[in-house]
Order: sequence, then structure tokens, then C-alpha cells
Amino acid sequence: MRDEDLTLMRRFAVEPGLVGLDWGGFRDAGAVARRFAEDGYLSERQSILIVAADGVTAGMVSHGQKVVAGHGTFQEIGIALLPEFRGRGIGWRAQAMLCDYLFQHWPIERIQAGTHPENVAEQKSLVKAGFQLEGILRAVEFRAGRWRDAHLFSRLRSDPDPLLGTT
Repeated sequence: MRDEDLTLMRRFAVEPGLVGLDWGGFRDAGAVARRFAEDGYLSERQSILIVAADGVTAGMVSHGQKVVAGHGTFQEIGIALLPEFRGRGIGWRAQAMLCDYLFQHWPIERIQAGTHPENVAEQKSLVKAGFQLEGILRAVEFRAGRWRDAHLFSRLRSDPDPLLGTT
């Protein structure tokens, strides 16, 4: 992430609907610059990387370390693309590239991602990026005034790499 990307990050914090179904209400737009000054959006708790298409900022991907139980850590990823870049194959490639990066540089076996049941495009994108549907998490998030379900996907280190054409 660079200084010029902070404008996009502020937009994600304050523009309803820009991140699609993930809009969770207004956020502190000043937190964007504070976080960038703190660690450049690269840390073990959560990192954010910019997605570019033809040299233009298209959105961002994120990853963060999670623990289920014991000593088993994994990474959870997310993506937000600007509306004009959706549906062009950018998302699945960005997520697949992020997985490759994480498997190369983190001692993890698992990467997971969740999405909304109504976000069929993201479900297809995750499958194309090498993820498998594990199940439905019932009433897991509060959004738009009610509790909603989520679909949970995962990709393991041993799964075929979709960027190599082995899926």
C-alpha cells in the first residue's frame, strides 16, 4: 500500500455500499492514516494489500492470522473490489495470488474465506481460486439490521494451485 491508496481506504470506511454486502456502517476515516503510519497495513493481526488492474487501483485484499484451538493457526482472507472492476476475473486471481504468497511465506496449512449466501459471484470466485465450500455458519454476523448466515470456504496447502492450471 502506498500513500495514494489511502483515499480508497477512506472511501471503503465511509461510503455505504462501496464494499457491497460487507457494509457494516460508518467507520472512522481517520483510522486509515493512523493505521498506515503505524505499520503500513502489514502486520500479523491483519495485512491489507492493494489489487491493481492495468496499473489502476481496483481494490484490496486482506489477510489475518486466526487460531481455532491449541496451536493451529490459519489465515483468513477477504477482498473488496470497486464496482467497475467486478466481474472481470480480477478477484479470483487476486485471491489465488494471495494464497500462493501466504503458503510461500507463512507456516500454515489452511486459508479460509467467508462470504454471504446471496453473493454468488464471490462464491464462484473462491471456487475458481481453489477454495472448497465447507459449510454454512448460521446467524454469524449482524448486518443491515439482522443476523445473517455466511458460507465458509477453505483452501489447504495441498490443494491444487489454480494459477498453474491444475484444478
